[in-house]
Amino acid sequence: MAGQEPIGASEMEPLVISLVQGDTRWHDADANREHYGALVRPLAGRTDLIVLPETFLSGFTNDTAANAEHMDGEGLRWLRNLAAETGAVITGSMVMREGERCVNRLVWMPPDGRHALYDKRHLFRMAREHERYAPGSERLIVELKGWRIRCEVCYDLRFPVWLRNRYNRQAQRFDYDLVLFVANWPAPRRHAWRTLLKARAIENLAYCAGVNRVGTDGNGLDYAGDSAVLDVLGQPLVECGAVEQVATVTLDPAALVAHRERFPAWMDADDFTLAD
Repeated sequence: MAGQEPIGASEMEPLVISLVQGDTRWHDADANREHYGALVRPLAGRTDLIVLPETFLSGFTNDTAANAEHMDGEGLRWLRNLAAETGAVITGSMVMREGERCVNRLVWMPPDGRHALYDKRHLFRMAREHERYAPGSERLIVELKGWRIRCEVCYDLRFPVWLRNRYNRQAQRFDYDLVLFVANWPAPRRHAWRTLLKARAIENLAYCAGVNRVGTDGNGLDYAGDSAVLDVLGQPLVECGAVEQVATVTLDPAALVAHRERFPAWMDADDFTLAD
């Protein structure tokens, strides 16, 4: 089917995405709501999608008892109100209590408040995340302005089979057009972060966005930021350094469709089934 535009591609509009690379306050949800709110509010009316880092209300912590949010708690209410105020989708992850367990939960919050959720699938064993959190099992793909967007959290970036973008010949569409990662990715492994973001864009014939934090957390870990949006060739459309900043870029659907038609590697991909 090379040369045939996938169904729905013509319905995609340019998508404006804003990366909020912040210095998350350690174990202080009130301070983080104030801080990230101040970074986000100037984006009102200027963007479609605002991306915050992983665990933006607490930092990447194993002290879940003291820092877990609840689905009926202040964190989610704040995010809902901020999305309504800015008129944009806002996403990022929070430490969330779900019954007797805790999860690292990404929340996709549109302005109308009808949110979607993704629980981090791959838990970072090196930091004992698997001892404090329960893993998720369901993928999250959402739609915005005709774009299909796959949402992931930090360590998920290292697992290409989980992230493989497949072409559905019956529906004549790809699983997703943009994959985004929210992260607390420490500076000593920044080369892997930057390299893997490029690889995920290239191999999946999709745009890729990654938002990391900056600063030093309560465990003494330094974060270099390096948030970026990459095109389908793995070339940066915007790159952030190691300082707190907000970066906005517009994604072009025509460039994506043209590349998929010109370079139809998806037609030669291997079929497989994932087992939980």
